[in-house]
Amino acid sequence: MFCRNQTARATVARGSALEMEIRRGKFRKSVFLDTSQDSDIQKKIDHEIRMRDGACKLLAACSQRDQALEAAKSLQTCSTRIMAYMSELQRMKEAQVMQNIPRRSSDAGPMDGRLPCKGKVAISDLRIPLMWKDTEYFKNKGELHRCAVFCLLQLGGEIFDTDMVIVDRTLTDICFDNTIIFSEASPGFQLRVELYSCCSEDDYSAGSTPRKLASKLSSSLGRSAGKKLRAAMEPGPCSPVSNGGAAPLLLPVPSVPGPKYHLLAHTTLSLSHVQDSFRTHDLTISGNEECSYWLPLYGSVCCRLAAQPHCMTQQMMSGCLKVKQCGGDRQSWTKVYAVLKGASLSCYHRQEDVEANVEPAFTIGINKETRIRASEKDPHSKVQNICISNQYGGEEVTHTLTADSREDTHRWMEAFWQHFYDMSQWKQCCDDVMKIELPSPRKPAPLTPKQGSLYHEMAPLATPSCEGLLLQDNAVSAEIRALLSSYYNDSY
Repeated sequence: MFCRNQTARATVARGSALEMEIRRGKFRKSVFLDTSQDSDIQKKIDHEIRMRDGACKLLAACSQRDQALEAAKSLQTCSTRIMAYMSELQRMKEAQVMQNIPRRSSDAGPMDGRLPCKGKVAISDLRIPLMWKDTEYFKNKGELHRCAVFCLLQLGGEIFDTDMVIVDRTLTDICFDNTIIFSEASPGFQLRVELYSCCSEDDYSAGSTPRKLASKLSSSLGRSAGKKLRAAMEPGPCSPVSNGGAAPLLLPVPSVPGPKYHLLAHTTLSLSHVQDSFRTHDLTISGNEECSYWLPLYGSVCCRLAAQPHCMTQQMMSGCLKVKQCGGDRQSWTKVYAVLKGASLSCYHRQEDVEANVEPAFTIGINKETRIRASEKDPHSKVQNICISNQYGGEEVTHTLTADSREDTHRWMEAFWQHFYDMSQWKQCCDDVMKIELPSPRKPAPLTPKQGSLYHEMAPLATPSCEGLLLQDNAVSAEIRALLSSYYNDSY
């Protein structure tokens, strides 16, 4: 026991050292084990670091309010993804070390080593009600307070963001029409929903204001002191708007010019919240009325949270079987091609019928109430039979199945036990297949100052002769445009 605890402490210490290496940006190959998972996460971290640096550069060059708000949103999203990938990498390292620690036989349980299947979790129709004062909403009195808000949704290593919405007292609800799907969720998932807000009423000419201030201070303080101050305020090799340093910074430095998003509210949803309907969940609110990013939230969030375990949508086992009903003629065996999927064992005349989407000849119910057992060896057969019993209208109906060999029987029994285990872990998600609509791809917005995405708003920069440019020709380099193009076209 002492050696085991000592090993666990060494694992934690080793993980802390790894995190420090990542925070310093030292992605040495010797730090990571040579596995495909490590390589994939490292590529994701490198990608998000490049995107974050591009967002910092863009934020420093923005001259329009809406551009700055979008750039700050991208910066916040990249930083959150980086931290999530770091945590995922840390968990992987600890798991790899713990796998090498021998366990005592008393530590093993009856289902030890069996893992539930993965599944899809989808959240849609996000609505966050607002609670304005009567004088603000009905009488339209007081200063018009306007904020830019968006949601970050995180499940494990998957992080998605919603569109940005401008909110003022003319709205009764904050509505996000995005449908977000997490494709590799386990039944013990924790879906964190975070609402970020930023006051949109300030002047966000991020690229010009610091330089103008530096010029004024330079002339006021004198040539020598002013030159040093100006150099400190300009982007340098260690600034968050430059990628020229020896090691990239993982988190945006607070001195980045431009708007700042703040966490306004959050909640965590789990399997118990999954329901094939629109439901209301409690919301934890941060900040107060003194904050510039404050909005009068009602304290709840409404959404539709659905889940589709793989055991309900994918074939978990298939193969040839012989089936008969107990009490029938001993010779009345029917050869079928059986498919275990969802709440039934579908039996087809031929395997080609499955591929042709032909209706099965008959189905045998496989649900939480089904009883399955391996019967005693039939004297006329070399293998054991599998008996499946269900209750239909108060009457028990039993189907007897037999495979071609003892090995096939074992595989089918193992598949049934795994199926029951999956259903016991996913609980209400296995009663029926919940509907999940695929999210529609984000459409490029028109080139207008208020609705265009940053990349598409800046696209005319490639043609210097275009009129009505939102930024000057040399304000943003081709490198930033390429980074933003990759950011808006790539997804994990």
